[in-house]
Amino acid sequence: MPLLEETVLPGDSLLTLPVVIIGNGPSGICLSYLLSGYRPYLSPEAVHPNPILHTKLEEARHLSIVDQDLEYLSEGLEGRSSNPVAVLFDTLLHPEADFGYDYPSVLHWKLEQHNYIPHVVLGKGPPGGAWHAMEGSMLTISFGDWMELPGLTFKEWAASKRRNIKSDRVMPEEIACYYKHYVKVMGLQKNFRDNVYITSVSRLYRGDDEDRSQLNEKHLEMEDGQKPLIKRNWEVRGYQRATDGSRVPFCLFAENVALATGTFDSPGRLHIEGEDFPFVLHSMSDFGAAVSKGKLRGKADPVLIVGAGLTAADAVLCAYNNNIPVIHVFRRRVTDSSLIYKQLPKKLYPEYHKVYHMMCTQSHTGDSHLHSAYTSFPEHNVLSFKPEMKCVLQSASGLKKILKFSVALVLIGSHPNLFFLKDQGHSIGHHLNQPITCKGNPIEIDPYTYECTKEANLFALGPLVGDNFVRFLKGGALGIARCLAIRQKKKHELMGSEDGGGDGVP
Repeated sequence: MPLLEETVLPGDSLLTLPVVIIGNGPSGICLSYLLSGYRPYLSPEAVHPNPILHTKLEEARHLSIVDQDLEYLSEGLEGRSSNPVAVLFDTLLHPEADFGYDYPSVLHWKLEQHNYIPHVVLGKGPPGGAWHAMEGSMLTISFGDWMELPGLTFKEWAASKRRNIKSDRVMPEEIACYYKHYVKVMGLQKNFRDNVYITSVSRLYRGDDEDRSQLNEKHLEMEDGQKPLIKRNWEVRGYQRATDGSRVPFCLFAENVALATGTFDSPGRLHIEGEDFPFVLHSMSDFGAAVSKGKLRGKADPVLIVGAGLTAADAVLCAYNNNIPVIHVFRRRVTDSSLIYKQLPKKLYPEYHKVYHMMCTQSHTGDSHLHSAYTSFPEHNVLSFKPEMKCVLQSASGLKKILKFSVALVLIGSHPNLFFLKDQGHSIGHHLNQPITCKGNPIEIDPYTYECTKEANLFALGPLVGDNFVRFLKGGALGIARCLAIRQKKKHELMGSEDGGGDGVP
């Protein structure tokens, strides 16, 4: 669907959308679902296993959760997210899930058309975001049920598609298909624009006498007695890639912008000499493509894999299962309690524990040769890559070693790329003037509205605020939807009073 049918060019001020959502992964999809008027209510027969929370829910049973005090409801709840609304929404959708229970959701959903807030969701690819680009041969870390979005269970979708889901964990391609189908079945397609690339998101400054009806205006005092300017709407610029490959530029104006881009844009880098050589890869998909095309078949030298997370483990498994020898380098000790493998039950994640077992038992020692299939180098750093496809490793004690390899794969996490924001978004994190990262420096937000504390009318959710799991990012959509619903109501009341209306509805 062409974006320009719904947009304007500079100089045409007719269209200002209430909300522009950047990112069409599960965060953006869930926010669109709520902004489209879908509302969660406590189910008539539902009893939440947390008696205190259930009592609070009963007090306002007639109201949707969007219309209730989220701070009050989330008070005292504990979970695996640092964002209280994320914990609240998760326990309503999956009660006591962290204790191993499979209780049904206590919510039921109603579509209330009058609660629709006009918005557009902009994404580079089809709805589902980065899930469409993930390696398809590996299982997800989360259960399929935890990847689902409100109103359509993953099992219902699988049954409707006659897909045989043999495990609680599923392949990324299944999740990607589910998200794409979700947008269609929920009637959200009109809000989505695919193949869209954002180039800038910036504030518009307009004259003070132009429009005083905007809520949450910020006045910037000017020197030399000039009129103050209103820090008003956002300007979103970019282009949409057409079917013939051409770029069609666009410009949108928005009252509010929601960042839902995730963190898969920029792979983590070592920032060392030789990292830009073509035989040094930074994505699992590139490695998987090289393996599937047989480029590594028959190579005498092993693959070098750097990193100790689950993506690195996926790469180890991919190489191991294709009879490609592996050198596995990582900085931590194998006994480090923060290693992700120690947090995964063996019965549910046998393949990752197989990798962890090899990391522990097949490590390199000073006087031994490499193991034939796999050798780990715990507590080692890569100092440099050499053009003759060699690398220099350094141990914790300072000992250096040169190894030859066929291809190197650096998998040390990824970071969001917010280049389209002023200062690349470095001013909106918990730590000023530092890049946004999901763990060390997420975007600083109000915990109940998800509005950036350092930039009004800019919202963020999902990995950008530290919620890496789909089950928790839905709380961000709830917080934003409530905040915007309240502001829209106030705006309508203000417009109604100015027009002499009695009920505040234009």
